[in-house]
Amino acid sequence: MKRKKLLTLPLILALLTGCGAPAAQPESENAGSDVASNITEATAEQASGESSDEATSNSEANTETAGNSSAKASSETSNDSSSEASSESKTEETTTKPEPAKDKYDMRDITPTDLVAEMKTGWNLGNTFDSFGTTGVEAETSWGNPKTTKEMIDAVNEKGFDCIRIPVTWADHLGAAPDYTIDEAWFDRVEEVVNYALDDNMYVIINSHHEEEWRIPDDAHIDAVDEEVKAIWVQIANRFEKYGDHLIFEGLNEPRVKGGTNEWNGGTGEGRKCLDRLNQTFVDAVRSTGGNNAKRLVLITSFASSHVIPTIGSMKIPEDDHLAVSIHAYTPYDFTYSASGNSYDTWDGSHKGDIAGVMQDLQRIFGAKGIPVLLTEYGAEDKNGNSKEVCNWVTEYLTRAKKAGIPCFWWDNGLFESGNEHFAIFNRNDCSWYREDVADAIMAVYDEEN
Repeated sequence: MKRKKLLTLPLILALLTGCGAPAAQPESENAGSDVASNITEATAEQASGESSDEATSNSEANTETAGNSSAKASSETSNDSSSEASSESKTEETTTKPEPAKDKYDMRDITPTDLVAEMKTGWNLGNTFDSFGTTGVEAETSWGNPKTTKEMIDAVNEKGFDCIRIPVTWADHLGAAPDYTIDEAWFDRVEEVVNYALDDNMYVIINSHHEEEWRIPDDAHIDAVDEEVKAIWVQIANRFEKYGDHLIFEGLNEPRVKGGTNEWNGGTGEGRKCLDRLNQTFVDAVRSTGGNNAKRLVLITSFASSHVIPTIGSMKIPEDDHLAVSIHAYTPYDFTYSASGNSYDTWDGSHKGDIAGVMQDLQRIFGAKGIPVLLTEYGAEDKNGNSKEVCNWVTEYLTRAKKAGIPCFWWDNGLFESGNEHFAIFNRNDCSWYREDVADAIMAVYDEEN
């Protein structure tokens, strides 16, 4: 999650030791907008090449201007009502719950909606297997985090996290083209940690992270990129085929053209079409291996894994019976990131419309079509000990996500006492908690019956 600037400001990247890569947060979200439900490729193409204000004015159904948080707040009630009504109707349609998985190898014939509904809340093992610049198994600790132990995963699970995302960078562990053979020792170590979590009955996501140097979604690179994406995911799928439905594959993390037009806010029509191709290639690669992978939940994503309308409104969804969408939302950006030029560290609720807008857009574009969404990265930095404020924010954020049926995975990069981007809540060195009150606030949302 490398950091980027807002729509109307120059791009700012985080330092390498920062978090793994969130999607950009515009200064205001499109809360209450109906543009997502009927956006066309032409509209998305036009929006992608313009500034935030221009893109907004060219979307006929979008009557909000950037920064109009009061308008968002005023539309909240009616939008929440429609979202809740939609959720209630879906609940009524579900007559029986699937039987729980028997063990980590049990692959049930379960719908994506039912599987995602079993998930509560997640945590990221960030800046670990996604570390790059070092070859071999030493890469796991090359960004300063300790070697992952079973005790760490147990402690996270015992706190109440029932889901874990394990970001993995494969680029430094591949052989030459055309086979791109993955290093066996790297495979072994990743699988070992996957088993730590599966043995705790957690849901586990593994992905392809920090591959932007070669995975460039544009016309000039797409053919070679497509072949490499296919080669990597066929190998991963074959390696993990024996595992059951608690293991989930996420094809691409924040795919984008580095330094390209609207890098974090929808890209271009060319980039989005190339991404549609890569999402399809990923799904086809996994399904081609058969066995348990025929029914495994796979996650596709938007350009840069962003939630902005130009990218989520124009996504091409592969025809597949076991598919969901992965999105990142560090919302509001100015609260969650200290790197923002407009950073603030208190949460008084005045920006809750930004959160509402994200959840409503995701529900309208995907949820209403029966496509589950997972927010595989969210979180807020510690800003001079503002833990209480983060607790208030996380309660608002997760309460809305829970209503929308969207599981969320806290981005934890292990950084709290040194470095930059202090997203860590868990201390991996001694299995204690840097911000236990934040972890408890997360759990409190899901401990409630409603």
